[in-house]
Amino acid sequence: MRVVIAEDLVLLREGFVAILEAAGLEVVAAVSTGPALLEALLTQRPDVAVVDVRLPPTFTDEGLRAAIAARKEIPGLPVLVLSQYVEQLYARELLADNSGGVGYLLKDRVFDVAQFMDALHRVAGGGTALDPDVISKLLSGGRQSGALARLTPREREVLALMAEGRSNAAIAQRLVVSGRAVSKHTASIFARLDLPEDDDDNRRVLAVLAYLNG
Repeated sequence: MRVVIAEDLVLLREGFVAILEAAGLEVVAAVSTGPALLEALLTQRPDVAVVDVRLPPTFTDEGLRAAIAARKEIPGLPVLVLSQYVEQLYARELLADNSGGVGYLLKDRVFDVAQFMDALHRVAGGGTALDPDVISKLLSGGRQSGALARLTPREREVLALMAEGRSNAAIAQRLVVSGRAVSKHTASIFARLDLPEDDDDNRRVLAVLAYLNG
């Protein structure tokens, strides 16, 4: 798997490189600024990018803006965003194209290497890996309408865990229900959101994006 890393703190950037290379991944570029990130994404076309939101020169949203611009040129380019805080507006913009391959983790989660690597692989595979705090922030203050309003409270719980990137087995364990019950809930979610018969992984991504953008 080919990876581009964007992080302005040299120790953290080199730490990411060491972790990924130790796992057998190829780091094709490790950059520290927004412009350098955009150039690396467009020229290297990696399998996944690990991007800090705030990069030089402005230290505002340079990293995310570069990632969004690259996804416009390379639709579906997998991006795992790292941030110190939940940037609600930026998170929604990243999700807006509904193409999947999106992750958004708070930086303190990255210190769990296994969790970080799991999220990276899910995003590279076209799925989602969203921090629970990000999900909570995205849904706060908003009212779900239309098809989303038809979801039961339990289905909302299941869908929120799907947004974190959890498998049916992990959801079952978290909710203390059977795997068969989770499968029934996911099937009901797909039906209520009018998602046609398709690859279930793809429908999971579409359901999550509809949930967060609804």
